[in-house]
Amino acid sequence: MIRTGHCLCGATRYRIEGPETWACHCHCESCRRQTASPVTTFFGIPLSRFEWTGQPPKSWASSPGVRRSFCPTCGTPMAFQADRYAGEIHLYAATLSDPAGFEPAFHVHYAERLPWLKLDDSLPRHPGPAPDG
Repeated sequence: MIRTGHCLCGATRYRIEGPETWACHCHCESCRRQTASPVTTFFGIPLSRFEWTGQPPKSWASSPGVRRSFCPTCGTPMAFQADRYAGEIHLYAATLSDPAGFEPAFHVHYAERLPWLKLDDSLPRHPGPAPDG
């Protein structure tokens, strides 16, 4: 399976092979602020099955050991990488060319959720990071 994704202007693109290793909604304050949204949906892919195509993104260190990538033309957030997740890249699900075919499996940092966001799903909710990460 090959999937692709891109930013709003289409300049920064990526290609992934195979299924994601995990998929979740993140409620942490850092992700909310970086995306200006009440919740951010990610999936993880090993770097060995990922490549940037088109214009490469810019990245910045949002906190020690964490890099967030974005399109240098339109500013679309594209990816998250952290030293504690070596060999993996976390991509924003909404950047997939076909995000309708994607389905998250759990919530993380649920203790940080915004009280006015009402969710009606039955996915597992972890108060902090997922138990294995």
